[in-house]
Amino acid sequence: MMSTSLVVVVVIVIVLMVVELGVAQTTNNITNSTDDTNTPLLVFCGSNDAMDLTTFSKNLNSTFSLLRSRFSNIGVFYATAQELGDSNDAVYGLAQCRNYESVTQCLAYFDVAVSAVRPCGSSIGANIYLDNCFLKYENYNQFYDDPEGTSDTPLAICSNKSTTQQITDFNRVVQQLLSDISVATPRTSNFYTASTRQVTSGNATIYAIGQCVENASQAICKNCMLTAYNNLHNCLPSNEARAIALGCFMRYSEFPFFQNNQTLNLVPFLGAGSSSKHGLILAVSSGAGVLFLILALSIWFWRRKRSSVKELEGGQSYNYNYSDSKKATNDFSDEHMIGKGGFGEVFKAIVDNEIVVAVKKLHVGSRAKEEFENEVKLISSVRHRNLLLQLGWCSDGPELLLVLEYMPQGSLDKFLWGEKKGTLNWKQRFDIILGIARGLAHLHEEYHVKIIHRDIKSSNILLDNDFQPKIANFGLARLYPEDQSHITTQFAGTMGYTAPEHATHGHLSEKVDVYSFGVVALEVISGRKSSDVNYSGAEMEYLLNQAWKLYETDTHVMLIDDALDPNEYQEEKVKTIVEIALMCTQSPASLRPTMSQVYLMLSNEPALRQRRMSRPTFVDANRRIHIGEN
Repeated sequence: MMSTSLVVVVVIVIVLMVVELGVAQTTNNITNSTDDTNTPLLVFCGSNDAMDLTTFSKNLNSTFSLLRSRFSNIGVFYATAQELGDSNDAVYGLAQCRNYESVTQCLAYFDVAVSAVRPCGSSIGANIYLDNCFLKYENYNQFYDDPEGTSDTPLAICSNKSTTQQITDFNRVVQQLLSDISVATPRTSNFYTASTRQVTSGNATIYAIGQCVENASQAICKNCMLTAYNNLHNCLPSNEARAIALGCFMRYSEFPFFQNNQTLNLVPFLGAGSSSKHGLILAVSSGAGVLFLILALSIWFWRRKRSSVKELEGGQSYNYNYSDSKKATNDFSDEHMIGKGGFGEVFKAIVDNEIVVAVKKLHVGSRAKEEFENEVKLISSVRHRNLLLQLGWCSDGPELLLVLEYMPQGSLDKFLWGEKKGTLNWKQRFDIILGIARGLAHLHEEYHVKIIHRDIKSSNILLDNDFQPKIANFGLARLYPEDQSHITTQFAGTMGYTAPEHATHGHLSEKVDVYSFGVVALEVISGRKSSDVNYSGAEMEYLLNQAWKLYETDTHVMLIDDALDPNEYQEEKVKTIVEIALMCTQSPASLRPTMSQVYLMLSNEPALRQRRMSRPTFVDANRRIHIGEN
């Protein structure tokens, strides 16, 4: 058990670690709203003791270590781990950080939580809640599947200080903001929202977040958020408060506790009666987003010649030395090459003596440099479990290098029609479709500026060890003005995946990514490449056209890959996913759903399903237009 003095030392070290995060917090005027932000809000120790304290303690420490290692990955805010013995000494752990935290912050807060449950001693179960994370462990695993808990309703904890603002206006703004948070959170892809509102009478800003445990169902998240919202009413006019439970967390404060560029535009997730339709949300405009990225790029140029590793504002992206990168890839040798594309090659490497990464070497040229700048600006500040992580870059040598998260399983296309064809089971395929939708929803609607990828295809979807998808290759990505239905630009993308309005007229909107997603979803289901031709007598059919014709005759179950075991899937569910994919490929683009709607449909929210659809249009590699026929 840790001594009191050691706990104090740990807290001091954590404070120093947070201070060292750099200029991001200083420039955004982020301060701790209270002196006890890392002090446990609630700690529950179980009433039953371990049968064998030595074995249980060993398993508990191992579980904590496994949880901590999972949080070491950028974009991971929720983790489970277990160390199994017999039923008496097994330990199952679950922890969650807030999505506004960096890796360093998440690890620091997790360490505080671990230290705070140590006094539970031999108890075989414990819960701890902090503002910045929660931790729970038991010697049984049923609570993994019951995030709502048997009697765990959100408990409101109110500050003992009242607001300094005009109380009527303050209460109204907080209630409106929390109401929108409670509605929007269950509808996001990761059950997390952060937003701000202005109290106009006092020129003050209210900060608020909502978060549900990631393994909750949408119904559980919705109920938990609603209860949290109702309970926080009783705290007003306190200047801050939080509602805590295993299933969800909600907090508001007069003081900033996340960065201004970490807010979410709630409007797409709210109904027509929302208070937000009156324009109360403070969202970062596209112009401000571009300005932020220009600033980030300026910092990059300033730091790029420094040989030591430096943290960038807003993330954990590093400037690597060219000679070290060259050595790590054995002079970019063929045996280290793991991929090759139009703009360069990708190599496997080990950096910092232990970290396996992928090094992307871009061909020198104006277009390559433009792509490099795009990837640096966009990827360095985007963090999501279904988006490939940028770990660093190098620009001090003859080639431009990106250092990326290494994906051991490679790209999705290899599993659909490449050397690993037919090895994905149905659950893996569905998780891949769902994960791609979740990642695109984050880019389009949950990040503080809208990003359009423009090149969604199976070869740009990478798989981790658990076959979870990560969207890669952001070289063609574009920031998108929020106040325009579409922009006109030069075509960029891959024929066979790109939407017809972009291929033929250069019209670009987020619905271009939606179209590409629909094509990739059909590829995952069928195991066929979108550009492959299926001959039926004298007639030539691409995948999209065939899927439409099968849908019209209600035989689209015939699209399912023969390599799949029929016992692994329900035909009606697969048919529904085919229909969702076809919705995404409709023309005109206005008929396509948003990616947040797609994610909800895949997550079984029937209210958003449409049954009447228009015929899809497909543009092949020769720019010939093919329209599905009745």
